[in-house]
Amino acid sequence: EVQLVESGGGLVQAGGSLRLSCAASGFTRPDYVIVWFRQAPGKEREGLSCIRHSDSSTYYVDSEKGRLTISRDNTENTVYLQMNSLTPEDTAVYYCAADVNWGTTCDAGAMAPGIQDYWGQGTQVTVSS
Repeated sequence: EVQLVESGGGLVQAGGSLRLSCAASGFTRPDYVIVWFRQAPGKEREGLSCIRHSDSSTYYVDSEKGRLTISRDNTENTVYLQMNSLTPEDTAVYYCAADVNWGTTCDAGAMAPGIQDYWGQGTQVTVSS
């Protein structure tokens, strides 16, 4: 069974940085895509970035290019999301999710919440002004 566990959230001042972690385990297929989402209070869940396991290809939504960096550590089977220049608008619960469908790719289509097969429990990020 695939399991995803997020960590690294917390309280940070505006302008600061955080690195979120997504510890992934239980994959039986050779390829999958990990996607980072966030959901702020009263707002819909939105995709931020993804990374594909087989070739480490990445994608960022336009609004976050240059501010987020997604990466992975294969030895620890962990995906990271480095977030810089945080603002109070970044306050949200951040989730990682996995799409294990055959032929899945990391692109704009991967950002749609609902096509993923597994989700973590989320980690809270709060940015104070």
